[in-house]
Amino acid sequence: MYEGVGGFFLINFLTTRLTIGRFTGILVRMNLPEDNLSRRDFLKLAGLGLGTLALNPIRRLLPLPDFPASERLGRNCTGGKIDIKTRPDSNSPAVKSIYEDSVLPWLRERTAENLDRNRLIQSWVETPEGFVYAPYLQLVRNQPNQPLTATPEGKTGFWAEVTVPYVDIYLDNPPPRSPNLRHLLGSSLPVRLYYSQVMWIDQIKIGDSGQVAYRINERYGSYGDIFWAEAAAFRPLTEAEIAPIAPEIDPVEKSIVVNTTNQSLSCFEGNREVYFCRVSTGRSGLETQLGDFSIWRKTISVRMAVGTIEAGYDTPGVSWTTYFVSTGVAIHATFWHNEYGFARSHGCVNCKPEDAKWIFRWTMPVVSLEPGDVVWSNWRSGSTRVKVEQRYW
Repeated sequence: MYEGVGGFFLINFLTTRLTIGRFTGILVRMNLPEDNLSRRDFLKLAGLGLGTLALNPIRRLLPLPDFPASERLGRNCTGGKIDIKTRPDSNSPAVKSIYEDSVLPWLRERTAENLDRNRLIQSWVETPEGFVYAPYLQLVRNQPNQPLTATPEGKTGFWAEVTVPYVDIYLDNPPPRSPNLRHLLGSSLPVRLYYSQVMWIDQIKIGDSGQVAYRINERYGSYGDIFWAEAAAFRPLTEAEIAPIAPEIDPVEKSIVVNTTNQSLSCFEGNREVYFCRVSTGRSGLETQLGDFSIWRKTISVRMAVGTIEAGYDTPGVSWTTYFVSTGVAIHATFWHNEYGFARSHGCVNCKPEDAKWIFRWTMPVVSLEPGDVVWSNWRSGSTRVKVEQRYW
């Protein structure tokens, strides 16, 4: 039951024009390509009715959206509108347009039918409705969880990974403090966490119907904003899954080479390459610093923020973060693009989440779930060397 005249008007407005996904205190983003009302205008209108909702976290949560039934899904991660094409060709006709955070079944990847010289990446994703340029989609899954009903005994909280395409969250302690949150709420836009993000959970509440809500209180890099979210969206991490990889190898033998020319990262044990992945390093004007470094800090998840929304970034839940330059340059997971192999970061080394996690576990020093962060004071000894270079090989 939504309280207040604003909420009553909003419900009636929505049911006459659209099918509702759900409410969580901030409206779910919807696709409105056939409607004369723009998506942004719609969300702003919807926001007028949301201020009257009750503050109780359970009352503000409804079940997760009904995402498409497919083992693999693709989420529009561009922050804007993209086209579904009739063929894997940028010059082919558009079937339809979809807005940010739209989720589609990911059937398979295809190479472009015709080389597009304006694009470095030539991969497309086939969906039931047509083809989408692969860098526009984050590969996700929809795997809801059985929530915990109490914080593990003797613990002040726990780390948990988002295992659904996205989950809406809402602010527990207004006014908003972080630049990104002020921007989103000021524009009446949804506030969300996305597949693969890792967050710190420090409270659990259970409603009369048995629905469970987790309180998200960022442990590192927080501006002080606290949120509530649907607990089923999160899977608690275990010690086993972050256990070190190849800890028996002498730390001196482990090294990483980041090649900014080829946009690649290689892990070596001695002269033997044991891991390889494509990455995204700093774009023109924000190039990743070249040189020889050593890892000095590792954290399971951290909020990264520099400057303003217009001239910087403010991103929560950046997981599997491995710092190797004292200015804050790190190897870390990325959920906001799928353009690995192309330089596009603010200077860090962007990786697919599974790659960033492997690197996090393999490198030294070792990090445990508690506290989930380590700063290595003697980082020239016992930590993994990282070399950033430019060369073809």
